[in-house]
Amino acid sequence: MTVEAVTGREPAVFDIVDESDLIRVRKVLRTEAEATGLNLVDTTKLITAGSELARNILNYATGGRGRVSIEQVSRQGRRGVQATFCDDGPGIDDVDLAMTDGFSTRGSMGLGLPGARRLVDDMTLTSAAGRGTTVVIVKWQR
Repeated sequence: MTVEAVTGREPAVFDIVDESDLIRVRKVLRTEAEATGLNLVDTTKLITAGSELARNILNYATGGRGRVSIEQVSRQGRRGVQATFCDDGPGIDDVDLAMTDGFSTRGSMGLGLPGARRLVDDMTLTSAAGRGTTVVIVKWQR
């Protein structure tokens, strides 16, 4: 099923380069979620997932740099918020393994990517060693 951008609204697109950008990601996600009509629980889940993905860029991408695009979308009359996180980092060698609870390359709890997946309605992750990573998440209005 195709997702369409909400007409008349431009996506918020900005770089992720330092800790202050995590605050911006959370703020923009909250603004778009509220404008879309997401309830408080779904808004919080979206912000938590987005914050985790932005932090992954700072921790794992080459030079801790990446980009995010956040926009309101619709599908079959249902509205939602989509956030796309991209980096040109080293990529993920084994996506299936990275999406497994407890797997970590840095000694963390290994709950970031699988946790983000559980918090949103749709999530796609594309990555290849040496070619960067793109993660798209969507939270739909209930």
